[in-house]
Order: sequence, then structure tokens, then C-alpha cells
Amino acid sequence: MGKEGRVIDDEKLILKIRRGERNAFRELVTRYGDYIFKVTFSVLRDEKEAEDAAQETFLQVYKSLPDYRSQGFKTWMTRIALNKAIDLKRKKDRRREEQWDPIDVDLQVIDEKPEVVQGIIDIEQSEELRNKIAAMPPGHKIIVSSFYLKGKSYEEIASELNVTVKTVESKLYRARAWMREHWKEEEWR
Repeated sequence: MGKEGRVIDDEKLILKIRRGERNAFRELVTRYGDYIFKVTFSVLRDEKEAEDAAQETFLQVYKSLPDYRSQGFKTWMTRIALNKAIDLKRKKDRRREEQWDPIDVDLQVIDEKPEVVQGIIDIEQSEELRNKIAAMPPGHKIIVSSFYLKGKSYEEIASELNVTVKTVESKLYRARAWMREHWKEEEWR
């Protein structure tokens, strides 16, 4: 049957429903049930919820049929189905937001603030480095902690230790060689 024949059939069906013929509404549901389900499923992506939205669509169609003004029945029903599916999706999203878990909130806060995560990692790495440096030979320990942990320049270290800058460079070179020999590569980089 062509589009024009379908429109005439729809109009006859609508008249029967308006007159209160129950079989006419069943016929409407049979005719458009699969189509309305596909529309609601395209929004919800869940069979059960799509079925619920399709049922709500047909209830709304039944209630609103007296106000229907022959402006494209299938389009009108599609609009109702889409609105019902969108409403159901919003309710579902709101329920999900209301049923929050404190762990999810903590993870979300961390996800939203990568600098916080990086700060925690930096603190842990600094602590681990301090422990490793504390286990170094005394001559290396002082030079490495002054340069890497305290961020002092060669000149500042030389002044504190009462040695030349060349001596600081030399001691730092030997300390680095010791680290390469005794630590795994990822530990000293």
C-alpha cells in the first residue's frame, strides 16, 4: 500500500478510536508497535526501557488523540515517542546521579584535578629518592641531596663545603656513576 493509502487508513483508524472502538486502538498498536519501539530504542539503547517508553508513547497517543489535527500522524507519534524516550533517559541519568558512591566521587575529583594526582606522585617519588640517597656512601649523600633535593647550585654547594666548583662537579659526576651502577635505570632517571 502506498503512502496515500496508509494516510487514509490512519485517518479511518483515528476516527474509529475517537468513537471508542477498542479494536481500532489495538490495530494502531499492532501497526506501529515495532516502529515506535525502534524509535525509543534508538534513544535508550535498552530493550526493557525502550518497551516502557513505547507503552508510554501509546498511552500518550491515546490521551492526545482528541487534540490531533491531521498534520502527519506518523510524524506526530514519532515526536511523542522521542520525547518519552528522552524523558525516560533523563530520569535514568538523574537516578544514577542520586545513587552516588563516595569512592566514585573521590575518583571523579582526582580525575578532574590531574595536578593533585601528580602532586601525590611527586611526593611519593621524593620520599623514595630521599630514602635511596640516605643509603648512599657519605661522600655522595651530601652532594646529591644538596643538588637534587635542595636544588642548590654548584657555587652554593662549593661555598658550604668550602671546596671549588670543579670539586663539586667532580663529586657529582662520581655520585651519578655510583647511582648508575647501584640503582636500576628507572630509579635514577
